[in-house]
Amino acid sequence: MHVTNVKTKRDEDRWEFEVTAEIPTEAITQWRGKALTQMAREAQIDGFRAGKAPEELVLARVGEAALLERAASEAVRHELPEILATEQANIVDAPKVVIATPIPGKPVSFTARAPLAPQITLPDYKKIAAEVRATKQGQSVSDEEHAQALAHLKRERARIEKVEAGTDPKEAAEHAKAMVEADLPALDDDFAKSLGYEGEGAFEDAVRGNIKNEKELHEAEKRRATLLEKLVKQAQVKYPAIMREYELDEMEARMAGDVESMGTTLDAYLTHAKKTKENLRKEWAEAADTRAKVRLILGEIARTEKIEPDSETLEREVARAKQHYKNADEATLRAHIAHAMKNEAVLGFLEREPESE
Repeated sequence: MHVTNVKTKRDEDRWEFEVTAEIPTEAITQWRGKALTQMAREAQIDGFRAGKAPEELVLARVGEAALLERAASEAVRHELPEILATEQANIVDAPKVVIATPIPGKPVSFTARAPLAPQITLPDYKKIAAEVRATKQGQSVSDEEHAQALAHLKRERARIEKVEAGTDPKEAAEHAKAMVEADLPALDDDFAKSLGYEGEGAFEDAVRGNIKNEKELHEAEKRRATLLEKLVKQAQVKYPAIMREYELDEMEARMAGDVESMGTTLDAYLTHAKKTKENLRKEWAEAADTRAKVRLILGEIARTEKIEPDSETLEREVARAKQHYKNADEATLRAHIAHAMKNEAVLGFLEREPESE
């Protein structure tokens, strides 16, 4: 290597690898000659065929400063990969390089930073999953909950009937809310049959079943949140800051889509809320960190357990998505859907009771 004063370190907070070094004066001189030859090949100067102008004329045109910058850039491009290989830096993206302004007759210093590959040490995820599954509780619907739901449906029927009769929607809602229960329309056989049920009893049973399903779904969502929280807390995860920025970008894009669906823009919303995008991203930092860790943990479990999305289902979902997002890049769309399906498959694997042997 033709570099000196090489120093390397791992930034534990940003999980990046940093190199600082100097290109000696002699090496810069060598690269200066190569850079001048290359610039002469590229030069287009009146009176000369492309690439045939004398180097002296090219130097006069581009200037010594630009030539030294090109020489330093080429030197770093040549030397940096060898430094990274020697240090066995497992990076996942091209380094960002900052080169000091070259001064004739002086060494040139530079700094390079690159994101390191994530490191994930999984906890005993099967034990965690079993502990969370053990908290599952059977759900039931009390007579009071059932009666409240039926009363709500009666008021909804009263409101709809008022609207259909020509009453202003807001006025109809207020009138239905003020009605005493005895005056509310009945959910009788005729009403139940109009909705496709055999009769009043079948409809009431369906309402009870729906309440139970909602409670079970809510409990399942809470268990899933607890499972993910425990996995994140007990796993050891190091990942590059660029991943957190990706999560923040995705959260920002989602919010922009939400406010646009309400007929405004993210900038207008932020102006009204007296906030900036920087404020939002700061507020979201912890959530973005959790999202990045969940993404990596589930991916590592998928790799360990050899979990992949079902190919036929993936193709169907991609075809369906293409109908809604006609201009989307298919490869990107497929990767996004496959990732979501794989995560869901991993969560399903953890949430299911293991088959008895």
